[in-house]
Amino acid sequence: MNLKTGTLAWIIAATLLAHATGRCWDYEGHRMVNQLALASLPTNFPAFVLTPEARERIAFLAGEPDRWRNTTDLTLKHFNGPDHYFDVEDIATLGMDVHQLSPFRYEFTAQVAAKRAKVASSLPAIDPSKNLDHTKELTGLLPWTITEFYGKLKSSFSHLKTFEEAGTPEEVANARQNVLYIMGVMGHFVGDGAQPLHMTIHYNGWIGANPHHYSTNKTIHLWIDGGYLEYAGITTARLQGKVQPAAVLIQETRAHPTNLFPVVLNYLLDQYKLVEPLYTLERDGKLSGRKPVTDEGYQFITGQLLKSGQMLGSIWMTAWQNATPDTYLRNELAKRRFAKEKSLSAPAEEKKKEDK
Repeated sequence: MNLKTGTLAWIIAATLLAHATGRCWDYEGHRMVNQLALASLPTNFPAFVLTPEARERIAFLAGEPDRWRNTTDLTLKHFNGPDHYFDVEDIATLGMDVHQLSPFRYEFTAQVAAKRAKVASSLPAIDPSKNLDHTKELTGLLPWTITEFYGKLKSSFSHLKTFEEAGTPEEVANARQNVLYIMGVMGHFVGDGAQPLHMTIHYNGWIGANPHHYSTNKTIHLWIDGGYLEYAGITTARLQGKVQPAAVLIQETRAHPTNLFPVVLNYLLDQYKLVEPLYTLERDGKLSGRKPVTDEGYQFITGQLLKSGQMLGSIWMTAWQNATPDTYLRNELAKRRFAKEKSLSAPAEEKKKEDK
């Protein structure tokens, strides 16, 4: 929204929202994505995930990565901040092909550093006082974050399946809590991916050449992330019936392990294509807090929430389906069982010797 055309009431409301909520409506939106993902799961998904307590735990954890952002710890800011976004335009600026990126996080960051060094003279200078966490040199790492969380979840399901075979009740319970934690936290990043402003350098108002007169207002990100959800009365209950069933995204075998990275990247690039349509809707008053809710704006935002919920549910499904029992853990549990059986049989063997 252009501040010059906004009403005084809207300016005050936006300012109060920014200061009073502390991004709490972001949390409501992320809760919604996780809840929609849960609604997409089939009834034969592991039952412990579908209990009321587990559903609430997963929904609550949707806000965890933003809670990490509230810290003053610069090392945590450096680690966590870039996981929330991916500035697609920066890839082209560095002369890289967005469809040919390495799926390995550190290999990619090394490539970015090398490319930056080659074109350093043509890049805007970075103000050190505004780069205390040393992230301005980065393009954002959202595709890698989501892909890595998929690997973590698949690993946790593998551990769980193995503990369910031969573990103690306490080990099974702990392994289940690990699954819930990863499911909940990773939902935040999949939800970030469906918000087009997380995919662009124009993340909080249009910058640079602006022939289409898009908003340069620095409250647009906050408004799209959360203010509009409240304004339009968007709730999980109103959207649950529109969720499509979760689907397996890739099939993996030991002989042919499949990398989820291209699937994740394509999902995010599809959202990047919606950056200008979002700005157009906002410019035309269809995503505005100054006018009644329009069908175009409502369908755009709810469509993105549904899209991310369905993608998240499908990633969960894919991790569960592709997780096989952990061979190393299975062997260790077998050794433990053998040692216990041997220990229990020792007194009986000693008694036999005594009887002789």
